[in-house]
Amino acid sequence: MKKQLVVLSLLVACLGASLAVAGENWIGTWKLNAAKSQPGANAMRVETLKFEATPEGIKVSLEGTDAQGKPLKAGYTSKFDGKEVPWTGNPMADTAAPKKIDDDSYQGTSKMGGKPTLSAKVVVSKDGKTLTVTQDGTAPNGDKIHSVGVYDKQ
Repeated sequence: MKKQLVVLSLLVACLGASLAVAGENWIGTWKLNAAKSQPGANAMRVETLKFEATPEGIKVSLEGTDAQGKPLKAGYTSKFDGKEVPWTGNPMADTAAPKKIDDDSYQGTSKMGGKPTLSAKVVVSKDGKTLTVTQDGTAPNGDKIHSVGVYDKQ
């Protein structure tokens, strides 16, 4: 009986993770295509984006450099329901609030100390091979930020 309960619990956890990602076409690893991107002044340069399904939601990890060229590793886990979650390692935000629009896109707002710093829209191409991140906001020094990152699926 105890063994059956453990197996059932594992199946429920796996089902929950798979439901969380059903149709969310951004799941996977994405590498920056620098030739197609338009990095803005004062913007982070994210070389790798990774979206993973977990029982808690989708784990987002990014690696790259900050606006000063220092190495950057940041991430958060969210249900993509628009609720704020902690964002670790990001010099421009301590929370993220991503919200799924449809299977191919989501939008989000990032905040630092309760103040909005960035808004982003993320869209996966219809063929599922390209992810585009468009960001607008304000850097900690007050300068405006606009960047478009184009990523290829790995």
